[in-house]
Amino acid sequence: MKAIVCSEYGSPDVLRLEEVEKPIPGDDEVLIRVHAASANPLDWHLMRGAPFIARLDNGLLKPKNQILGADVAGVVEAIGRNVTEFKPGDAVFGDIFPGGFAEYVCAAEKHLALKPANLSFEAAAAVPVVAFTALQGLRHGQIQPGQKVLVNGASGGVGTFAVQIAKSFGTEVTGVCSTRNLEMVCSIGADHVIDYTQEDFTKTGQQYDLIYDAVGNRSVADYKRALRPQGSCVIAGFTTLGRLFQHVVLGAWVSMTGNKKVGLMGTAQSDKDDLLFIKKLLEDGKVVPVIDRRYPLSETAAAIRYLEKGHARGKVIITVAE
Repeated sequence: MKAIVCSEYGSPDVLRLEEVEKPIPGDDEVLIRVHAASANPLDWHLMRGAPFIARLDNGLLKPKNQILGADVAGVVEAIGRNVTEFKPGDAVFGDIFPGGFAEYVCAAEKHLALKPANLSFEAAAAVPVVAFTALQGLRHGQIQPGQKVLVNGASGGVGTFAVQIAKSFGTEVTGVCSTRNLEMVCSIGADHVIDYTQEDFTKTGQQYDLIYDAVGNRSVADYKRALRPQGSCVIAGFTTLGRLFQHVVLGAWVSMTGNKKVGLMGTAQSDKDDLLFIKKLLEDGKVVPVIDRRYPLSETAAAIRYLEKGHARGKVIITVAE
């Protein structure tokens, strides 16, 4: 089978389309013929081995996981002897890291769900990692109906899901994005939008019960100023190690000494119950994946290169099989 192989750390130029051995499912696994995958920041961090902490689990000198890709959607081709939930021919999706940038991949049954019938394979592949990150982060911030919620980075992969999932909880959502994305963020349900090129959301005088920051580019003082008393800011991304350190240290101090909480959400985890919860939102039309660009498997390096620029509107998809 064909797969995108990353045998050394570096730029997208290190990614190679190669013939590799087709995997065989274990007792608790299914073999999936991949129709579509999606690219995530996780992929380029692991590809580059940067920041260096990314190498602790993946090999200090060269990658242990040489086929990247976490999100997939495809059709079950074979099942292990202990698998009971799926059968060959089922259309499935899930977070299966690693191995998604390939024609076939094996995945544990617990990481998959049946693909929503109203979604294409490409749309389903856009979902898992960013949806887990958005849902688990909003829950970390103790989201409640009736709250005023602000999503910074509302037009990105995580942000588009955070806006829609927050709306599904019955909140009033403000999305922060650039000028060219204002209309799109409104179209996915944001009640208000702020153009960060024209206005600083931390200086408008507005305060929020919950800030979900998919970018992580503001100071702790900024977040504190924009929060209501008893409010929470959950940070899901970071721009520099210095900013990350500040969020960890000063965020903890603010959270312990005042009536506002600022901190990182931690790494999102693949969770079957959360996947089924998200699947229901997708089936009900409460969440609609936003896809920016599609690239064939052979052009995965170009997809990662585009994603690294940080201006993708929604998700970047890798198409594998028709």
